[in-house]
Amino acid sequence: MNSRPTAGTVLVTGGAGYVGSHACKALAAAGFRPVCFDNLFRGHRDAVRWGPFEQGDVLDAARLDQVFEAHRPSSVMHFAALAVVGESVSDPSAYFRNNVTGTLTLLEAMRRHGVSKFVFSSTCAVYGLPDHVPIAESARRAPINPYGESKLRVETLLEERAATDGLRAIALRYFNAAGADPDGEIGEWHEPETHLIPLVLQAAAGRRPVVEIYGEDYDTPDGTCIRDYIHVSDIAEAHLLALRRLERQDAPPAINLGSSAGASVREIVALAERITGRRFPVRIAPRRPGDPPRLVADASLARAQLGWQPTRSDPETILRTAWRWEQQHTRR
Repeated sequence: MNSRPTAGTVLVTGGAGYVGSHACKALAAAGFRPVCFDNLFRGHRDAVRWGPFEQGDVLDAARLDQVFEAHRPSSVMHFAALAVVGESVSDPSAYFRNNVTGTLTLLEAMRRHGVSKFVFSSTCAVYGLPDHVPIAESARRAPINPYGESKLRVETLLEERAATDGLRAIALRYFNAAGADPDGEIGEWHEPETHLIPLVLQAAAGRRPVVEIYGEDYDTPDGTCIRDYIHVSDIAEAHLLALRRLERQDAPPAINLGSSAGASVREIVALAERITGRRFPVRIAPRRPGDPPRLVADASLARAQLGWQPTRSDPETILRTAWRWEQQHTRR
């Protein structure tokens, strides 16, 4: 006979996606019952392993009502979003409809069903081109693409709802989510894939002919962009800590999630070649418009307010877990 969860039911929108599935695993390990709600547009049914699955879209108010009535969640973690920057530029309407209107539809369902705790998957893209590095939560928010703008609009919506409706919400602004479940059960699986680490490892596995480096003349030690990589399991742990914080007391409206360190594109490529034992072709391409030289988080607020300390976010651990997943995924 299976033991019943003791910590409550959490509705996890986008729970079949990359970060959402890792959050479901962390919730289940902590005694929660995660209910995955996903339309499977880019999520994967195989990633739903730690609780019930309900197929549906956050734009469908009637379907949301059915799920809230069936499972009676006490809180919501919201990952369901379109999240490809270039795609947001070519089709901004889809991003505002899904990311903003979809979140509003979800918040209205929460209000109808008396649910007030909400952990939101946000992004460092709300900052745009930073004036200072490392980037603190108080930095100017000036997104340079529709994806970042859609997330900023949701953050503003959450702040308004907190003031008017008593919503208790935290927006967690990720920097570069990377890596895979250390147990090898789930990992990064995007279609299309746009993130550096899986692209590099796909090249190492022979699934991609070349890795492109966009610009080698930035004002950085090796001329390539520096990014703050944070292990997806550390991100999942931060969501769990944020939820527990909301159960006890109010919290800051937004908190950065990053390692507070940076690695350049060339450093990631070199480390991937060392870990995999394989060399692969690299091609220098022109800079992409709007790419800042450095994006590194000031994550001190997460430590102070959530007690969060990333334990897997050094580049070697990230790449080793991602490589294990890539090898398993290649055999599928």
